[in-house]
Amino acid sequence: MKREPSAGVPKSALPIPDRDHIQGPIDAPIALVEYGDYECPYCGEAYPIVKAIQERLGDRLCFAFRNFPLVNSHPHAQHAAEAAEAAGAAGRFWEMHDLLYENQDALEDEYLARYAATLGLDAEPLIKEVHAGAHTARIRDDFRSGARLGVNGTPSFFINGVRYDGATDVEELLAALTEQPVR
Repeated sequence: MKREPSAGVPKSALPIPDRDHIQGPIDAPIALVEYGDYECPYCGEAYPIVKAIQERLGDRLCFAFRNFPLVNSHPHAQHAAEAAEAAGAAGRFWEMHDLLYENQDALEDEYLARYAATLGLDAEPLIKEVHAGAHTARIRDDFRSGARLGVNGTPSFFINGVRYDGATDVEELLAALTEQPVR
C-alpha cells in the first residue's frame, strides 16, 4: 500500500524513498519523520523513546530521520551530521546515528573518528569528508525542508505528514501514532 498524503499534507512531511534515511517498510501504515540535532539534549531524550516505539510498532512504522543541526546552539552538531552522512555513504548511517545519540557528550572530531573505526570504517577519510563538508548539501536540504514545514527546534516530529507537538514520552507519542488516520 503506497501512502499518499491527504489534502493539505505536504509530501515532504512524509518519508521520501531514495532520499531519506528510513527504518521500516516505506509502505507501513504509520509514518514518523524526525528532524533532529545530534547535540540537542531534547533529541537525546527522544532517542530511546523512538527506539522503544519502533520496537512496539515493528513493521507498522516507517521512521525517517532528517538532519536539523542548530549550529548556533550546538557547535558540534554540523560535524556530527556530516559524520552520520559520511557513514551513510558507506552504508552505516543508522549505526553512526545511534552512536552519536548514545555519546552526545563526546562529539568532537576525535570521537567521530573513533566511532567510525568502531563501525569498521576508515576514520581518516571519514574525517576528511567531515572537514570538507562533503555532505553539507544533503544536510542543508534536510534543514530547508524542515524550515519549509515550520520546524524551528529539535526534535520535531511529523506523524503521517502532520506536525506533532505533544509530549515525547513513549505512551503519548505511541497514542498519537496509533490514533492518527492512516495515510
